[in-house]
Amino acid sequence: MAGLRELKGILKDKASLFKANLSTNRPLSYVNVTVLRATTHSTTSPPSEHRLIAVLSLGHRSSIMADACTESIMNRLHRTHSPYVALKCLFILHNIISKGSSNLRNQLISTGGYNFLNLSEFNYKSNIEKREISLWVRCKRDLLKEMNTLVGFIEGICEVPDSLHLQRNDLLHELMILVGEDYRAAQYQIIPRLSSDTDFADQISRLSSTDSSELIACLKRLENCKKRLTEVFANRKRHDAFWELISQRKMELEKMTGNRGRSLVWK
Repeated sequence: MAGLRELKGILKDKASLFKANLSTNRPLSYVNVTVLRATTHSTTSPPSEHRLIAVLSLGHRSSIMADACTESIMNRLHRTHSPYVALKCLFILHNIISKGSSNLRNQLISTGGYNFLNLSEFNYKSNIEKREISLWVRCKRDLLKEMNTLVGFIEGICEVPDSLHLQRNDLLHELMILVGEDYRAAQYQIIPRLSSDTDFADQISRLSSTDSSELIACLKRLENCKKRLTEVFANRKRHDAFWELISQRKMELEKMTGNRGRSLVWK
């Protein structure tokens, strides 16, 4: 049944390529063909280097081509029911953000808005492995808002499928390299928000009791990710200082919240 479904996907690719090639709008046809060839159903490998370069090069042509490129990728992402095609689209979007021209990045940003990837309904029911991958596809007051966003992003990383799948799937392996970079980037965003004693003390002194409790809960959520992140990213010692900082700040906040509670009782 799964093989039949995959064959259906390959045939749909061929039909989409045929339709794109028949279009009288040659620039748009070229963009759609380029995106389709980079996100085919036919393999579980990441887009080849020359396919990825072909997509990224669209951003160097004109803002119109860049707009057509991002629209084509987003349409592909939103319409597919294949987790592998969706992951290929996300792989390309990640490369646009990290390596793409300003034209492509600007067009991607202008597509933005809350949950612009719109993957909350993505689901694929053919087998256990693909269901796990589908679930992972669904998953980016200043300090509190930023920390919640960053912790939510890391919680999404923790939904990565079991390592057994990663070891035998080229696409997931390449994506895990990118996810590792994203994890480090998230750490680099969290550390300065918590590391300066003076700035941190100043920021938390302005938090209400409710916000302080929410920040403690946020740091506990982050600590709950530690075991899974340690399993996924084997180099543990590199991250020890990060987890020590999280633990220290959580204890400081708990102590501060406790002191506030006692002062209210005395009053």
